Amino acid sequence: MQFHHHGYVSTDPRVRPAAGVGLDRPADLPDEIDVLIVGSGPAGIAAAAQLAEFPNVVTRIVERRDGRLVLGQADGIQARSVETFQAFGFAEEIIHEAYQITETSFWNPDPAQPENIIRTGVTPDDPAGISEFPHLIVNQARVIDYFAQFARQAPARGEVDYGWDFVGLEVGEGEYPVSVTLRKVSGHTGAGLNAERTDDANDGETRVVRAKYVIGADGARSSVRRSIGGSLQGSASMHAWGVMDVLAVTDFPDIRKKCIIHSESGSILHIPREGNHLCRIYVDLGEVDENDHGKVRETSLEQIIAQANAIMHPYSLDVRDVAWHSVYEVAHRLTDRFDDETTSPDGKCRVFLMGDACHTHSAKAGQGMNVSMQDGWNLAWKLGYVLSGLSPESLLKTYSEERQVAAKNLIDFDHEWSTLMAKKPEEFGSPKEVEEFYVRTAEFPAGFMTQYEHPMTTGGADHQHLAAGFPLGKRFKSVMTTRVADAVDVHLGHHHRADGRFRVYAFADASGEQLEKWASWMLSDEASPVRRFTPAGADIDSVLDVKAVFQQEHHGVDISKVSKLFLPASGPLGLTDYEKIYAAHPGEETDIFDLRSVSRDGAVVIVRPDQYVSAVLPLDAPELVAEFFAGILTPQV
Repeated sequence: MQFHHHGYVSTDPRVRPAAGVGLDRPADLPDEIDVLIVGSGPAGIAAAAQLAEFPNVVTRIVERRDGRLVLGQADGIQARSVETFQAFGFAEEIIHEAYQITETSFWNPDPAQPENIIRTGVTPDDPAGISEFPHLIVNQARVIDYFAQFARQAPARGEVDYGWDFVGLEVGEGEYPVSVTLRKVSGHTGAGLNAERTDDANDGETRVVRAKYVIGADGARSSVRRSIGGSLQGSASMHAWGVMDVLAVTDFPDIRKKCIIHSESGSILHIPREGNHLCRIYVDLGEVDENDHGKVRETSLEQIIAQANAIMHPYSLDVRDVAWHSVYEVAHRLTDRFDDETTSPDGKCRVFLMGDACHTHSAKAGQGMNVSMQDGWNLAWKLGYVLSGLSPESLLKTYSEERQVAAKNLIDFDHEWSTLMAKKPEEFGSPKEVEEFYVRTAEFPAGFMTQYEHPMTTGGADHQHLAAGFPLGKRFKSVMTTRVADAVDVHLGHHHRADGRFRVYAFADASGEQLEKWASWMLSDEASPVRRFTPAGADIDSVLDVKAVFQQEHHGVDISKVSKLFLPASGPLGLTDYEKIYAAHPGEETDIFDLRSVSRDGAVVIVRPDQYVSAVLPLDAPELVAEFFAGILTPQV
């Protein structure tokens, strides 16, 4: 963590100095807003947190609840999300309080006594070493808390405006073309399946605010989606599940492990929760008649517990307390639009959808919250760039194209997974079928199969061979290195914080001569992206955070001879930033160059603000770096 560059700090360094609109943020909603976010769930709060890093962008997030979410139904945190939490500065804290999934047990009918279940397999949660980050279980409410805290401590001082319900919007003309009608409300609690309007709820006055852009992160029944003529399309599986968070006493030996259970009485997905005592149990309630008309949702808690006991036989579950329960039918639906381009008067995207407003699916793959947060991060940095004058408005079109593909892939995967979970034991070709699928597809649910291809944000593959281990369009997979200035071993990617900057990693050639030439061009040539796209008066690394990675171990790098590009002045005092120069961390046999197949002749890897690889370029052609950024950034001088 870097601080003191604006002067000595003796208080919590995570609270950055307020800047721009954060200096005098009004308590009441202003009449004119740059970005209005409707809904403070995972998608909306992640977007708000990122936008709080742009101090000249007025962002407000409205939520109809009276206050923070107390109980959320989502709880699975995949490794990609923990990687995201690292960027937002709270990975270590949330890991400490979460339950960590390290392995999964598989239970099936005992061939000798089919009415009983037996453990038939155990697999590590990440058998291929996909990520250095763990797979977590923690309540959605806590995830939202952490993002909200990040927003409050960021330069723009983001806060949630509670007690406002979305009524409707109209898109017109002018600087603030979206007119949004909001109603002041009270007495609303929960979110998603937990949403309730209490008996003493009240509706107050309405008011209209005008916005440049609106984000609909208001759930599966999204009013924002309806306001732009959108719909969710897809199908229901006609299979019902009960889900409950319970405190129980049991003789089941794997009660503190993730378990996938198939028995003659049905199936269970069992997930231990944070705190060492709580468990979430998804209980198979069987097929639903097409003429059921939702009657299955009247299944009582007692019936769900009884069915769980039948499935777990010969073990028993004595439920002592239930924090929450629900009944749902599995459905897979995808919106027909992620923005309002087709209905906007001028054909420009003004209203965007994200999270459950775009995609709904089963809860058992643990994807909803994780994918929603990536929706939020993807769009937010792009809005920040456009509204700050750093990028053209055309950048916003890439959101729909990138995230619609990701959502479709999610729906396809979840359909296959939920179908497997609902199968009867006799329908499997092998008792190991679910276990083998779980291991074979582990990279997808972990969040690492997303690969963007839009030409504006992802360069061509002509030079991919120079860094084959950093695939274009996929997230930058970190490797351990040594920071030269202080000899601290750090993951290179962990310094990529959610501060809205592009990262440019310059991997040095063996002698370092070509790196020096590249750095000299970047510092001095008028065509350099550092010179063209850095706002006047801003730090040289305010948009492009350029780092050097040397092949030598850290004692072999003479920091006094390294280009000033990698030792920039920081903050109003002009202090030197020493966290730009890294050396290969020698492993037993390999270092970052070997592990990621980076050319020993050097390479440049460009990573966009949400950690996805945008370009791989040769070190001896710095003009190609300028060419790439010319397609995504707006000249500042």
